[in-house]
Amino acid sequence: MADFKKFNYKNSQELSEEINELGVNIDANDDLAPLVQRKTIGMHILPNPLVIHPMEGCDGTENGLPSDLTFRRYKRFARGGAGLIWFEATAVVPEGRANPRQLLINRETLPHFKKLVAMVSKEAEDSMGIGHKPVCILQLTHSGRYSKPYGKPQPIIAFNDANLDARSGVEPDTKLVSDDYLDRLQGKYVEAACLAREAGFDGVDIKSCHRYLLSELLAGHTRHGKYGGSFENRTRFLLETVDKVRSITGEGFILAVRMNAFDGLPYPYGWGVSREDENLPDLSEPKQLVQLLNKKGVSVVSITAGNPYYKKPYITRPFDVPVAGAPFPDEHPLESVSRLFLLAREIQKAVPKVAVVGGGYSWLRQYSANAAAAHIAKGDVSLVGFGRFAFAYPDFAKDILECGSLDKSKVCIACSKCTQIMRDKGRTGCVIRDSEIYLPIYKQGREGF
Repeated sequence: MADFKKFNYKNSQELSEEINELGVNIDANDDLAPLVQRKTIGMHILPNPLVIHPMEGCDGTENGLPSDLTFRRYKRFARGGAGLIWFEATAVVPEGRANPRQLLINRETLPHFKKLVAMVSKEAEDSMGIGHKPVCILQLTHSGRYSKPYGKPQPIIAFNDANLDARSGVEPDTKLVSDDYLDRLQGKYVEAACLAREAGFDGVDIKSCHRYLLSELLAGHTRHGKYGGSFENRTRFLLETVDKVRSITGEGFILAVRMNAFDGLPYPYGWGVSREDENLPDLSEPKQLVQLLNKKGVSVVSITAGNPYYKKPYITRPFDVPVAGAPFPDEHPLESVSRLFLLAREIQKAVPKVAVVGGGYSWLRQYSANAAAAHIAKGDVSLVGFGRFAFAYPDFAKDILECGSLDKSKVCIACSKCTQIMRDKGRTGCVIRDSEIYLPIYKQGREGF
């Protein structure tokens, strides 16, 4: 590993020299034409392969409804020209909410989701022209050990994890989630998927990343019963849920999974990790799982890694500045970026028929589009996703499509302030590029520290 270094490249040549010096595998294309091409997923045509990843705003109401801020955010995304808008984590049961303002889909909130989807369709066409319709996917979640439905930790854990229990508010007497609860929870995902289809979404994502409940089950080597131990048992919940959702929603409805390919936690607590070294991925099981998901009708897989609440959040999102009180990474951000690119590339090779969404582009700032174009051109991934980058620069896709470049004055600077707002229990967005709305929220959250 190389020493940590902030982004300070004056031009693409300096960035290329650093990439070569570090020996990391990061390609870039000057020609951004691959980012303008239409993409097909099943019966759906994407205007382009640019994806806005599910970035939670923590700005819903106590009842789980999208608020005015939620509508504002998705209006900006819709007008920004991305081909796929992956709507943020939305809980399928109240006790699985990560915070008191996380969105919740049920029969009572359904009309508001309908309005949200209709607004996105209208604003996208108004901004980008007749015929431009982004594909809309809703991420369905249960926060598991990170559940805080009323603001305080109320963890629902699949197994005890010596690395995470103390960090996530797990008490010595916290009971493991039962197999019976998990059996019933599958039905809640099916209900939520049907509601999402009724709301007008083109598909749903059965979220299985960042060590929320379904992600934790994949790493349940130490769990007993039918949802733990063997590969078959650890993947049972996800695979059976996908089966049940597909049987109800039909072939035209997109099934997606945003999945950790690598947890970065030591075995036996990690998924996709070498038994000998927690810093090294072992993708044998993640590849096997994605192949099984594809057979069951999953056509889109978004690849991510790590745990933002563990001691190595840079595995998930490389940054220049950590949240308050956290250490700086012990590796160069380009190494973190390269790892994310590697994971997506290897999964895409294993399942060429699946539309794999790559991530990790934000830290590259104005050069992220060049890396994304190279990956699409080479077939390393099918789609390219942008998360916090879209908070800062919601019209990034429109600039790529219409200007052929990104504006460096609008890009994300990887300062972690959007994450800090979440840690301070506020509504999140870009403090730097959207300061009128989010700087006061950021300052308010920091006042107590």
